[in-house]
Amino acid sequence: MQQKATPYAYLDTPCVLVDLDQLDANILEMTQHAADAGVGLRPHTKVHQSAWIAKRQIEAGACGIEVGTIDQAEVMANEGLDDIVVGHPFCGRHKLDTLKRIVMNPRNTVYAVVDMIEHAHGIAEVGRAVRRDIPILLKIDTGGSARYGVPPGEPAVKLAFDLTRIEGVHLAGIYAHEKGATNTEKGLSGKAFEDATIVCDTARAMRTAGIEVGHVSVGASPTFRHTCKFIREGRFPEITEIHPGNCAIGDIGYMMNGGNRREACAVAVLTSVMSVSHDTYAVLDAGVKTFGADSLIAKRETPDFFWEGMPSYGSVQGRPDLWLGRLNAEGSCIHYRDPGEKLSLGERLVIVPNNATLVMNIHSKLYGVRNGEVERVVTVTGRGAGS
Repeated sequence: MQQKATPYAYLDTPCVLVDLDQLDANILEMTQHAADAGVGLRPHTKVHQSAWIAKRQIEAGACGIEVGTIDQAEVMANEGLDDIVVGHPFCGRHKLDTLKRIVMNPRNTVYAVVDMIEHAHGIAEVGRAVRRDIPILLKIDTGGSARYGVPPGEPAVKLAFDLTRIEGVHLAGIYAHEKGATNTEKGLSGKAFEDATIVCDTARAMRTAGIEVGHVSVGASPTFRHTCKFIREGRFPEITEIHPGNCAIGDIGYMMNGGNRREACAVAVLTSVMSVSHDTYAVLDAGVKTFGADSLIAKRETPDFFWEGMPSYGSVQGRPDLWLGRLNAEGSCIHYRDPGEKLSLGERLVIVPNNATLVMNIHSKLYGVRNGEVERVVTVTGRGAGS
C-alpha cells in the first residue's frame, strides 16, 4: 500500500505540536486587549504549564502569571518567574512548606487566593516565619461555578475585614473568575458585564468600610475581550487586572465556549495510522494516554455533537470526513464519514484536541513548529506539579 505524504516525518508519534506563529498571534491579541483597556494582564499558565511560554507572555507585556496550584508556583519560580498568583486556595503542611520555600527568596512575590479565614491563618504562619507579609486575594463567588469563593457584598466585606486583622498576611484585593457563560455574543458579553459589576460593587463596598482594595481582577478566557471593551468604554474603573489563560493555546472545548476560532488553536497532536484492516475505521497510535478522555459531554446539546452515537475527541486538520470517535489506552479508532476517503497505513494526521490542558499534562515536551519545521523543543515545566 502506498504511503501518503507524512508531515514532520522525522518526529516519532504521538507527539504534541505548537504552532509558534499562532501562539505569538494569540499572545499578542490578549496583550493588546489589556493594553488598550489600561489594565494589567496576568495570563493563567494552567494550560501550557511552560515556563518558556510564560516568559514569552511576560516579554509581550504581561505583569506576571497565574498558576492553579502552589506546586506549579514553585516550579515557575524556580525558572525565574517571580510575580505569581496561585488561583486555587490551598492548605496543609506540605503546601505551606512549599509556599515558605518560594517566599524565602525575597525576589519572589506570591499572591495566595483564599475563601476561608482558615486559609489565611495557615499562610500567615509562613509570613511570620519568614518575617514578611504574604499578599492574599479574597476569591469572590460570582455564580455559575460550584467551586471556590465567598458570596459577594456583605459576606465578602465581613471576611475581608477579618483578614485585615491577621498578622503575617496582607489583604491585597479581590479576585473572581467567570464561569457559565452561554456561547453567544449576548451570553459572553452579559456574563462579563454581570461579573464585573458584582466584583466592582464589592470592591466599592469594601472601600466604603475602610478596607483598602488595591487589586481587583476578573477576565476569564471566553469573556476577557468583552471585559476589556467595557473598561475601554469607561465602565468598571476598579478593575486592575485580567487573567485569561486558554486563549494563548486554544482547543475544541474552548472554541465551544466561545473563546477562539478553530483556526486559532495553537496546539495539535501528531499521530500515525497503525492499522487499516477495517472498512469503517482506522486505528491511530494515540489514545487516552495522549489526548486525555474529555468528550466534552456537557456540550451534548450542541448540533451535530454526535455522529452515529459517538462524541468526538478532537478535530482532524484538513479532514472533516474523519471522526475521532473512540479512545483506548494507547490507540484510537478514527471513523470514515465518507467511505470513499480511506486512510493509508503509516499516514499521519494532525488533530486539535478537545482539552489542551489534559494533553499538556500528559506530555513532557512540545515541538514548537514554524513554517513546517521544528524550531525548538519546549519543556512542559509544570507537568506533575500538583496539576
